[in-house]
Amino acid sequence: MAQSEEGGGPPRDSSGNTPERRKTPRSPAPVEGPGPAAYAGFGLQFVIALLVFLYLGQWVDRKLGTEPVFLLIGVFVGAGGAFYSMYRKLTAAQRREDKAREEQKGK
Repeated sequence: MAQSEEGGGPPRDSSGNTPERRKTPRSPAPVEGPGPAAYAGFGLQFVIALLVFLYLGQWVDRKLGTEPVFLLIGVFVGAGGAFYSMYRKLTAAQRREDKAREEQKGK
């Protein structure tokens, strides 16, 4: 195939016509898990839960005069709750991903 006489434009065959482009069939989009924004959200949620329970424990300690007891309980409850929430979200995303992958295989 030769270029058009102007030197630019689409390639032309010997009769001067541009050949039709064949459209290649697209493969289905790959199944992807949570993106970077979701992971940033997980981290932010973890930090917020930890800080809320830390300050709540600190407040209870000041009211009752039991210096580090409720602060430590708050830290562990906040961290445990945040880990559990993150675990549930990640396993739900994994189930959706597995289901979508199975549906693609079935087509």
